[in-house]
Amino acid sequence: FPSGQSNPTYRLTAASGDYVLRRKPFGALLPSAHAVDREFRLMSALHPLGFPVPEPFAVCMEEDVIGAIFFVMELARGRSYANGALPDFDAATRRGMYEQLIYTLADLHTIDAEKAGLGDFGKAGNYFERQVRRWTRQYRDSQTDYLPDMDRLISFLPESIPEQSRTSIVHGDYRIDNVLFDGDGTLTAVLDWELATLGDPLADFSYLAMQWAMPADGGSGLAGLDLPALGIPTLDEIVERYSERSGVPVAATLDWFFAYNLFRLAGIVQGIKKRVRDGTASHANAEEMAKRVPMLAQAAWRFAERAGAKR
Repeated sequence: FPSGQSNPTYRLTAASGDYVLRRKPFGALLPSAHAVDREFRLMSALHPLGFPVPEPFAVCMEEDVIGAIFFVMELARGRSYANGALPDFDAATRRGMYEQLIYTLADLHTIDAEKAGLGDFGKAGNYFERQVRRWTRQYRDSQTDYLPDMDRLISFLPESIPEQSRTSIVHGDYRIDNVLFDGDGTLTAVLDWELATLGDPLADFSYLAMQWAMPADGGSGLAGLDLPALGIPTLDEIVERYSERSGVPVAATLDWFFAYNLFRLAGIVQGIKKRVRDGTASHANAEEMAKRVPMLAQAAWRFAERAGAKR
């Protein structure tokens, strides 16, 4: 499949039907990155609960079979939509699709990790503290240029981490183009669980909510669009729906969370940039994607300033 910047993903056709294979990328990798075996374990726990993930069939930990750890899963029906305005649908269908997007995330955050056999899927302690530390390390390990905004964020974020009120299963990359919808707008599957762990549910919600804060440019961003006319819920509406369904109170201001999420995204894209330089990037547009690191860092710092950061 041509989409995705991380783990190469393939469609398999066999006499028994079609399947999907997902493997670690080619070349040298950063420690703890691209853990497809963790994806397989999580999906194996969620699928029996009725949560919309493709059915996982088998994982292979022996790297000499195809050159990397990989797993095979069901080919889920439906398609992803990168344009948050969902121009292929009418207003009523768009509203339903976004409500499903919010409710599915809330439902994930109400799953009891212990009962699902995932009590040890993440470390104890403040999720954001661990994540800021992790993505600082990942960024430093793949750094290719000096970006002052990233250094400012690396100083500010650890000193301003909000308290964590609850621990949930966290997807880590929950956005509209990581779910599938069928032709009538029904959500059929949530994909790309590579970054999943146990942590603060507000990490997932605020990452999705960034869609409402980012400019509409043909991607997932919605800022500047006439949302009521399009049938798309406003940011206030998704906060209300998510909070009611999940029981997780959303902070009065999301600026710190937006700064963190953009910082983390900059770290992820910096890893792509390093793989472009090393010749191991898995996506045809990886080089273009890699150019976004300074823009992401700048946007993250703007939100950090709104959250109280000083130069």
